[in-house]
Amino acid sequence: MNEFLEYLSAIWPLTPLLLFILAVTFRLLDNSTSLFLQKDILVNHSNVSRGLMRDAMKHNEDERFKSKLKTALIFRNLHHGLMILAAITLPISLILFFLR
Repeated sequence: MNEFLEYLSAIWPLTPLLLFILAVTFRLLDNSTSLFLQKDILVNHSNVSRGLMRDAMKHNEDERFKSKLKTALIFRNLHHGLMILAAITLPISLILFFLR
C-alpha cells in the first residue's frame, strides 16, 4: 500500500496538466463554427454559444447537420467539464506537492 501511495504522489502533481491537455483536445475537436459556415449561417465570432447550437438543432431539418452539432455540443461540454476539473485539482495538487 505504501508503494502505491508513493506512486500516486509522483503522478498527482501532473493531473491538472493532463486534464488541461485533454480539455484543449476536446476544444480543438469542437468544429461548431465551421459547421455553421458550411450551412451559410453567419456567426459573429468563433465561439458559438450553446444556445445557438441547440436552436440550430431544433430548427434545422438536416439530420446529418444535427448529428454533427450534437457531437460538437458534447465536445464543448467535455471541454468545460475537464477545465473545471483541472481548476479544482490544481490547488489540491500544489498543496499535496508542498506537504510531501
